Amino acid sequence: MKILTSEQIRRIDAETIKREGIPSLELMKRAATAFYNRFTERFPDKGISVLIFAGVGNNGGDGLVIARLLHKSGYGVKVCVVEYNDHYTEDCAHNLRRVKAENIAYTKIKAEKDIPDMNGYDVVIDGIFGTGLSREVSGIAAQVIGRINECNKPVISIDVPSGLFLDRKTSFAVKATETITFQIPKLTLYLPENKDYTGDVRIVDIGLNSRAIAEAQSDMYLTETGEIAALLKPLEKFAHKGTEGHALIIGGSLGKTGSVCLASRAALRTGCGLVTAYLPKCGMPVIQSSLPEAMAIEDEHPEHISDIRYSLHPDAVGIGIGMGQHPETQEALHRFLRDNRTPLVIDADGLNILAQHREWVSLLPAKTILTPHPKELSRLIGEWRDDYEKIQKTRLFAREHDLVVVVKGAYSLIIDPEHVYLNSTGTPALATAGSGDVLTGMITSLLAQGYDPLHAARVGVYLHGLTAEIGGRHIHPRAFIASDIIENIGNAYRDLEKNN
Repeated sequence: MKILTSEQIRRIDAETIKREGIPSLELMKRAATAFYNRFTERFPDKGISVLIFAGVGNNGGDGLVIARLLHKSGYGVKVCVVEYNDHYTEDCAHNLRRVKAENIAYTKIKAEKDIPDMNGYDVVIDGIFGTGLSREVSGIAAQVIGRINECNKPVISIDVPSGLFLDRKTSFAVKATETITFQIPKLTLYLPENKDYTGDVRIVDIGLNSRAIAEAQSDMYLTETGEIAALLKPLEKFAHKGTEGHALIIGGSLGKTGSVCLASRAALRTGCGLVTAYLPKCGMPVIQSSLPEAMAIEDEHPEHISDIRYSLHPDAVGIGIGMGQHPETQEALHRFLRDNRTPLVIDADGLNILAQHREWVSLLPAKTILTPHPKELSRLIGEWRDDYEKIQKTRLFAREHDLVVVVKGAYSLIIDPEHVYLNSTGTPALATAGSGDVLTGMITSLLAQGYDPLHAARVGVYLHGLTAEIGGRHIHPRAFIASDIIENIGNAYRDLEKNN
């Protein structure tokens, strides 16, 4: 699903009106109806009271149509029109006249004294500003937003929280409980720094013209289930362990061999035919007793990796988890990178060592997959001012070195030289020790099975997130652990294949 700019969205709105021969009021009604359907699904009790703040632009017009729909259905509704200037758009003015004609309670807010007490209402709907905002909020609009943020009520924003910029850092906006956005995802709704503004994000279809959307150019996407399902390789009838890929997992050190066990188990669960773990001597009894399905090679050093040597020919390698940064380990990694030509995933201490020796990045095979969390990423590319700069700098890094970078977190980013993909699965349950080790094993497994590196990263991240959604049906997110991710990989595949 394409992520587009505010200008592209305005153009698609206009093209929908033109190509389908409908008035702009009809498109506004479609948007309001889609919002109304989601709202009534969440708040089915018509006995609740709803306070709607509408601006004087088309986002305010959406709010006024929503007010009419809710009023007609029997909800208790009051509308407050925030007059931050005297100019109403034509469609907004039309719907304000309809609100008056339908005897819906409304008032205009021109000064702070006009802002109502929100304690008497159950839900607040925010429709003050939309996607076209280009300057910081000030005056009466800022005062209203400040009061909304203090109300301690559920706040549902129309399309975007008022005050939230689509293309730059936001410092002041409505803090929504939920944002119901219209058909086209907006990057700003999925950035970590905006989490306090956006709340839960729901996308609703408003019937925008599909050809107009298809014609819009974008290199940024929100991943959908159908896309990932279509990437899955079929399991052949005559498949055997030798045809399903051999993954080598390299890592571990004294006290951190569990990471290799988790990654190796995850690689097997993700469908790899063979998995071999390479780890120091101290890890051999652990891996052999906890994971009999995996093979193992021991380094000559008892406590850390000192010299990565093996005679097998894996289809993909995952390296760095639990490895530590001992000087011997760093040199062993350097020799490995110098000689390796196998598709590669690098995580954890592998990334931290690379950050200390930036010149080693040039040794990586094309399309090597890096899986940093934000702190590891900052060590590689430097600090950033905001999430927009983080994405820009990561894209430049990926382009310069021909890499695939998975920036882990809520709505993980998968970035290659040409594209940015936002992952749409996952819950806070994944914020648990070993979660990243499992992801490394999953992506390495897919790479070993012959997936293109970008596809391996996208499918792996999506499946990883989906396990938390599935596991959350019977395990509380606070109790979810990395092993639960692994146990739900098969269920995640089953859910995906239903869409294939």
